[in-house]
Amino acid sequence: QVHLVESGGGSVQAGGSLRLSCAASEYTDGINCMGWFRQGQWTEREAVAGIYIDGTTSYVDDSVKGRFTISRDVAKNTLYLQMDSLKPEDTAMYYCAAGFCTTPSSLRWQYMYNIWGQGTQVTVSS
Repeated sequence: QVHLVESGGGSVQAGGSLRLSCAASEYTDGINCMGWFRQGQWTEREAVAGIYIDGTTSYVDDSVKGRFTISRDVAKNTLYLQMDSLKPEDTAMYYCAAGFCTTPSSLRWQYMYNIWGQGTQVTVSS
């Protein structure tokens, strides 16, 4: 069973930066994509960014485009989310997920991901 462990969350002021990491215990044949999702206190979980493990295609939601960057280090089995120019509305629990995505557009679909981390809290103050 693959395990995901997120780290890097914390509290920052608006305009600041954080880098989230997600360490996977291993990659298996059943995994070809990884993604970041977030859920605010009063909102449903939403897609933030996703990427194929081979790096061919990535997705970043319009709400964070130009501010967040997703990347991965296959050798380290680690997924990253670089978050710059953070806004108070970015405050949420951020979850890392792994799964098998059938199309590039499916990188944003939660039901493509069957393995989830425990989450890391990001709080942005104004």
